[in-house]
Amino acid sequence: MKFLSSLRRTFIVLAVAFSASSAHAQLRLDITQGGFEPLPIAVADFTSNSGEAAQIGRDMARVIAADLERSGLFRPIPHNAFIEQVTFATNIPRFPDWRQINAAGLVIGSVVPTGPGKVKVSFRLWDIYGEQQVAGKQYDTFNRNWRRIAHLIADEIYKRITGEDGYFDTRIVYVSETGPKNKRVKRLAIMDQDGENHKFLTAGNYLVLTPRFAPDTQEIVYLSYAGKVPRVYLRDLQTGREESLGTFQGMSFAPRFNHNGDQLAMSIAKGGNTDIFVMDLRSRQLRKLTDSPAIDTSPSYSPDGRQIVFNSDRGGSQQLYLMNADGSGVKRLSFGDGRYGDPVWSPRGDYIAFTKMAAGRFFIGIMRADGSGERMIHESWLAEGPTWAPNGRVLMFTQQTSPGGSTRLYSIDVTGRNMRQVVTPLDASDPAWSPLLPL
Repeated sequence: MKFLSSLRRTFIVLAVAFSASSAHAQLRLDITQGGFEPLPIAVADFTSNSGEAAQIGRDMARVIAADLERSGLFRPIPHNAFIEQVTFATNIPRFPDWRQINAAGLVIGSVVPTGPGKVKVSFRLWDIYGEQQVAGKQYDTFNRNWRRIAHLIADEIYKRITGEDGYFDTRIVYVSETGPKNKRVKRLAIMDQDGENHKFLTAGNYLVLTPRFAPDTQEIVYLSYAGKVPRVYLRDLQTGREESLGTFQGMSFAPRFNHNGDQLAMSIAKGGNTDIFVMDLRSRQLRKLTDSPAIDTSPSYSPDGRQIVFNSDRGGSQQLYLMNADGSGVKRLSFGDGRYGDPVWSPRGDYIAFTKMAAGRFFIGIMRADGSGERMIHESWLAEGPTWAPNGRVLMFTQQTSPGGSTRLYSIDVTGRNMRQVVTPLDASDPAWSPLLPL
């Protein structure tokens, strides 16, 4: 995409040397423990002496606060509660004023024009109780990139306070749906993780399913029925270039990249049987990994590429199985009642998320990579297709709350807390979360 390619050429991130020592900082949130309260944080409008830049500063503060609030880990304090009004981002805050409104952290910043259509954005994160600055950076960029800079700043704040990587500078590709249930029009769509910058990637002339991101690039694979023949397509989101990965002898579906993006695992159904195959994307050679009379589908690689989780009915019911990347060493992971599907490995490698169908209900669940610690984090009339944020902390999935109801996207923390609807203009399904965007 032009946005990313231009940003890569012109975007400069500078670590700023004005950060004070944080050896005694108290601004920390332990999200590994349950029962914590969201951290109260004040995000002041970024200051500027220019009209257009001042508006950018106000908009950036709004996006940063919204990102942090949506994570469920922070509680932004309303601006009308502020006692001190920030006028210069270089001033040391009046800490008692911020403690009086119970702010634990304070975010301030500035937007300074540096040329036609260009600005320098600086931010500082202050520990109000420790009375010191704990983070700060500046970014030289184009005016039009202000929203992405805001996401990057929110990621920096999230990481500094929680100790884990952020996930705000990411995008979601999904299937947008319209029309009657028996004749749905399905189009590929993409948006920022907060629902902004929405656009359609396909026109809806043919059915599209199961888009999936490459692990480190802005490429996706998806299943398309263009020409009424199901094919797997590879699409470069920066250039818009698209190519078919070939015609297979049978129906191919559920494609997913391996850990470094040079192979693609998928299911192929032919002769009344469904097995898992892997394609080398350089040679386009296809190799069969499973060979059983069962239905083997929905493969997902571990983050190191050494193993694949998939679902199969080889044991009599649809359960989760694990195998080595070469197809050897197959073992069963799940043993619960009901049917398991849609397994997807966390980017951190600690959990596998899945869909479970039992007693007429759908569940989104997670288990450890060895099959232990299974727990359900959400239940609905229909919930399926989990996808992980790149930090392995948040899941997104498709939900329909009743027969004939709207199909929407939702996000939820791995603890089962903080479920949020992800706003889309139309019905939505099959979400896939991107890795962090390249700089």
